[in-house]
Amino acid sequence: MNSKLYGAIGIFLFFVSQTAAQTKRLELEQIFGQKPSLTKSINTIQGWADNQHYIEVDATTRQQYRVHIKTGERTAYIPPPNSDVEVYVKENDVYIRRGDHAEKRLTQSPDIEEKNPTLSPDNQYVAFTRDNDLYAIQVTDGREIRYTKDATDVIYNGWASWVYFEEILGRSSRYKAFWWAPDSKTLAFMRFDDTQVPMFPIYGATGQHGYVEQTRYPKAGDPNPEVKVGFVPVEGGQVTWADFNEKDDQYFGQPYWSFDSSNLMVQWMNRDQTNLKFYEVDPHTGTKKEIYDERQDAWIDLSHEERITYLKDNRHYILKSDKTGWAHYYLYTLDGTLVNPITAGQWQVSSLELVDEKNKVIYFTARKEHSATVDLYRVDYSGKNAKRLTFGNYTHQVAVSPDGKHFVTTYSNVSTPPKVALLDNKGKLVKELADSKADDFDDYNYAKTELISIPTPDGYQLPATITWPTDFDETKPYPVIFSIYGGPDAGSVRNTWKGISNQHWANEGIIQISVDHRASGHFGKEGVALMHRNLGHWEMVDYITAAKWLKSKPWVAKDKLLITGHSYGGYITCLALTKGAAYFDFGIAGAPVTSWDLYDTHYTERFMDTPQDNPDGYKRGSVLTYVDQYKGVLRILHGDMDDNVHMQNTIQLVDALTNGDKPFELMIYPGSRHGFSQEKSNYDRKERFRFYYQYLLEKPVPPELK
Repeated sequence: MNSKLYGAIGIFLFFVSQTAAQTKRLELEQIFGQKPSLTKSINTIQGWADNQHYIEVDATTRQQYRVHIKTGERTAYIPPPNSDVEVYVKENDVYIRRGDHAEKRLTQSPDIEEKNPTLSPDNQYVAFTRDNDLYAIQVTDGREIRYTKDATDVIYNGWASWVYFEEILGRSSRYKAFWWAPDSKTLAFMRFDDTQVPMFPIYGATGQHGYVEQTRYPKAGDPNPEVKVGFVPVEGGQVTWADFNEKDDQYFGQPYWSFDSSNLMVQWMNRDQTNLKFYEVDPHTGTKKEIYDERQDAWIDLSHEERITYLKDNRHYILKSDKTGWAHYYLYTLDGTLVNPITAGQWQVSSLELVDEKNKVIYFTARKEHSATVDLYRVDYSGKNAKRLTFGNYTHQVAVSPDGKHFVTTYSNVSTPPKVALLDNKGKLVKELADSKADDFDDYNYAKTELISIPTPDGYQLPATITWPTDFDETKPYPVIFSIYGGPDAGSVRNTWKGISNQHWANEGIIQISVDHRASGHFGKEGVALMHRNLGHWEMVDYITAAKWLKSKPWVAKDKLLITGHSYGGYITCLALTKGAAYFDFGIAGAPVTSWDLYDTHYTERFMDTPQDNPDGYKRGSVLTYVDQYKGVLRILHGDMDDNVHMQNTIQLVDALTNGDKPFELMIYPGSRHGFSQEKSNYDRKERFRFYYQYLLEKPVPPELK
């Protein structure tokens, strides 16, 4: 798929063809209530119990069942014993429970909370952090082992510094920065020193005097935490430090233990994020050996997601890399020698579903047939005999059996509600398992969604999904809600069923569209790399192209194009009402970044380099630069306790707008972080409804929506 000649679906209008049966419209209680409509609940697939049984979760009772692939016999599924051991924190102490047995309290420090209790692979120890130091406790006799003793308010052992939690290890880590060796004899951990990282205050308004929450948050160009990688034997003793200099300006990514616990593979990256190296580190000596070296002109993602998959032969690993401009898999020996690429071409692999080492075959998903769909494939280690196993123009969510002989797919597209099917590893349909399409589906006159593309003057075809008004008439002008995110390699346009939440606005006569730009991931890393040192530029070029395309149509109202998004989408929305104000009329921006020097080092510098190295790029990418061009109506939302995109961003924009005498709407949600609580979300939804009715529909909000 050539990046300039995107395999697009032709742009055309969908003319509603009503039959006599299609007379009913979805009502409010169906769209926003709990009453299923158009679709019905179906059981979900949660993986495989063994080669012959997949695991099904009952949609009503949430009970798990094992289902035989041939007979369909369902029996209650009980997880195997090893996964039936639960460790957790209760009243600040660590507890353990095995199956139906009574819980057992392991620690006795109720005044200090233990965090991230993690059971060793042999179930004999539970590691955790307490007051930023690393500990473990023996399950059988309750003996506590303290591994580190130097923690302070700026030094953390096994507990991640904020920027590592947010950007490198990922939020799913819950700040955990320690890892058991497979043989349970060693703990690897990271030690963070935030001494040089600037403090950012977040002000809480609760109580008479309020309070200050202080976070060591490195903004673009600031000093980063100093990091060391250490190893401790399970019984305790001296820490062995990996042979890195913590004073170097560097990052460490998610580490990987080898199957035999003989070494830890450590991902290392320079501050500029253009050079990724893998080091094999000996846990007994700390000595390191370089086994991989990758360089890119733009940047390399130091992702906490799948990059390395070690094979059980203890001789090879599979690497995922976008070094050619497209994400693909490669087979390497443990010493870093490339055996061969496993996949190649102008398309993107998504995830590695199964490695069949016996037959030297991998099963993986990819966006190959169309960048907005996902399919399952199999291919030999050699890269030969590649075969697509899924079918049709659908997006597939798959679960592959442990032996690779069968898989279950849950699939849909914009016009087909989710269905479930069982297939074999040749792609042959074994049986249909479920269909969420309601029995009265065809009785409804509902709004249709299409996957389309929008051409750019320089040859790209921007993927988009569009939901037409329920009774669409091409001769009538309709207002438009344009929903975006817009971040690098973070496209949101997918060929999947969209549910029914869009049906109310379609019934009210609003066109709803989502568009991805050229750097959103649909055109590989070579498309994403266009954003290097230039955030905000190509996004607005392409979104303005989409706005022009919309407003050139007789069925789009010329003064009622509303754009909306949150976080990076909030940033783009603010740019659209300033830099792109000639093309967009209204905007709702949630938690926007308004100037990139206000965001963190790792994310921002990956794309922009530092403000010191790229001052012009930072100026061009700032919303504040274009405030004098503002027009229309912008509504800004922000949580005052947002520790990710600080409310500082919104305050600086508000300051510029008020100084320029520009009218806008502002809503601060007290106590809210980057997302809002249920109560705040409910209020926000009602205010969004009010905004749509006031500015797009120019009529009162129906009483039932207030």
